[in-house]
Amino acid sequence: MAARLPNIDVERLRAHHLLMHRIRAFEEAALRALDEKLVLGAIHPSVGQEAVAVGVMAHLAKSDLLLSTHRGHGHTLAKGASSTAMMHELLGKLGGTCGGKGGSMHIADFSVGMLGANGVVAANIVIAAGAAHAIKLKGEDRIVACFFGDGAANRGPFLEGLNWAGVFKLPVLFVCEDNGYAATTRTRAMTAGPGLSERARALGVPAVEVDGNDVLAVEAAAAELARAVRAGEGPRFLHAKTYRLTGHTGADPATYRAAAEVEAARRRDPIVRARELLASAGVPAASLEADREAARAEMEQALGRACDAPFPPPEAAFLDVQDVGSPLAGAY
Repeated sequence: MAARLPNIDVERLRAHHLLMHRIRAFEEAALRALDEKLVLGAIHPSVGQEAVAVGVMAHLAKSDLLLSTHRGHGHTLAKGASSTAMMHELLGKLGGTCGGKGGSMHIADFSVGMLGANGVVAANIVIAAGAAHAIKLKGEDRIVACFFGDGAANRGPFLEGLNWAGVFKLPVLFVCEDNGYAATTRTRAMTAGPGLSERARALGVPAVEVDGNDVLAVEAAAAELARAVRAGEGPRFLHAKTYRLTGHTGADPATYRAAAEVEAARRRDPIVRARELLASAGVPAASLEADREAARAEMEQALGRACDAPFPPPEAAFLDVQDVGSPLAGAY
C-alpha cells in the first residue's frame, strides 16, 4: 500500500518555506555585517521566529498596515519590503528604506504599509491603536497588525493600547511573539497572573494561543482573527509561542540559557518542520535545498550591493527633521 500523503496545500507551504528561508538568510547576512563592523549599532535577530511573521503576513494585503519591534527584519521582509533596500538601511547607506537614517531598530517602508520598527519596548502598541483609529475614522477598508514580544506585556502601553482598541472596536490584530525571554530575563519569572492571553481577554479582546513554530498553525489562527478584524468585530490577540535561537542581540552569547534548552528548541525549528512536512508530501530534497540556496544568494547579493553603495551626503542629516523653533520662544 502506498504511503498516505499529508493533506496540505503543497504550493502554499513551499512559498512559506522559501519566505522563512529568506528571513533567516537576511538575519544571518546582517549578523555577518555586524561582526565585520559594517553595521554600527545593535542587531536583534529573529532566527527561529520566522513562522510567526510568515503565517500572519499571509493574511495582510499591501494596503494593510504593520507596526513592529526592534526585532523587525522578518516582519518587514514578509510584508513585501525589498531585501536590498533593507540591507542598505542597516548599513546606513543611500538607497535604504529610510535613506540610511533609521537603521535596524527603526526600519520602515511606507510603500508596503510598514509604518516602522520601534526601539522602545511596547511603544508600537499605542501607535498601532492610533493608526487603527485613523482607519476607522476615515472609513477605510484595511487593518493594522502590531507585533510585540512577551516582555512588552509588562509595560504600560500594552494596557493602554489594548484598552483603547477594545473600547473603540478598532481594526487591529495584536500579535505577541512569545519567545520566553524579555531580553535576558525569563519572562515567566517576572509576569504575574495566568498569562498574556488572559490579560487581553480581561480587556475584552478575544485571544487565541498557537504554536508559533508551526507556520500552518499560525496561518490558520491568523486567518480567523484577521477575518474578524476586517469584519468590524474589533481587535483580536494572537499569542504565538516561539523561541529565538540566538541571543537577544548579535553581541549576546545568551549564556543565561541552558544548552539543552536551546538544543530542544532547535528540534522545533519552524523551517525544519516545514521542510519535513514538504518532504513527506513528496517534494524532492533537491527542491527544498534550492529554496535555501536561493535565499542565501539573494541576501549575499543584497549585502554586496549595500557594501558598494555610498553613504548619504552630510546635508541629508537636515532633511526629514521638523524644526519647531526654540522651546524657550514665547515661554515667558
